[in-house]
Amino acid sequence: MIQRIAVGFDGSPDAAPAVRWAIDLAKQIDGEVLVVHAIGLLEHAAQPRKVVELEEIVRGLSRERGIDPARVHWHPVDGDPCSALIRAASAPIAADLVVVGSRGQGAHSGLLLGSTSLELAEHTAIPLVIVPMARTDRGQESSVL
Repeated sequence: MIQRIAVGFDGSPDAAPAVRWAIDLAKQIDGEVLVVHAIGLLEHAAQPRKVVELEEIVRGLSRERGIDPARVHWHPVDGDPCSALIRAASAPIAADLVVVGSRGQGAHSGLLLGSTSLELAEHTAIPLVIVPMARTDRGQESSVL
């Protein structure tokens, strides 16, 4: 039974649809969303406010989707995104499902899956949902932030 949904969020255009998808599922199953943001060494040094800004974006997405804010939890964690999301299956997060966008900040144009989503598909011990980027009516990629 799925009750705790970990969703990766790096602020990329693919990340917001994944958060929206996770929130919508949590509303349907009366579950919780645990937003995992992996903080690398470069982010600590180069962009100290980024974590705060991303948390504010997640709060806005939660309001947009109409979920009780107490059911969406922000989890900035040290390490690379894949390791952080694999660890999300264990305490303290103890997720039943992992949700990610198809590509993150390091995406190369034209790739169907990013390295994190591909590596998670190979290594996660819990179910994984990979949410594609939103598309416009003309079929072009659109930013959702």
